[in-house]
Amino acid sequence: MTRNDLAPPTEATPTDRPDEATIILRLAEAVEQLTAAQAAADLELRCFTPAQAAALLGKTTNWVVEAIQDGRIPRTYVGKSPRLTAAHIRWIQSHGEQLPNQFAKPLAA
Repeated sequence: MTRNDLAPPTEATPTDRPDEATIILRLAEAVEQLTAAQAAADLELRCFTPAQAAALLGKTTNWVVEAIQDGRIPRTYVGKSPRLTAAHIRWIQSHGEQLPNQFAKPLAA
């Protein structure tokens, strides 16, 4: 054993430096945020078939197809096939909302 082995280290290790577990958790959170952002962007660019849109809206495929043919809901066409975007589905949801009538009979308490 030499004299240098017993001496205190010349450079103190910083105590505020994060450990490996903290770094791994931060990296995992960053990857999850990037994945979620990418998934949201993918949904915005995706076109849904009438069957897929019906499943999202809780309606039958026949209802969606008839609404497209009657021009009651927005749609786009890819070739000759009707498609709905995420914006179209949000429009259908928001325009189906009915607010209560201000002149309606109040509920009995």
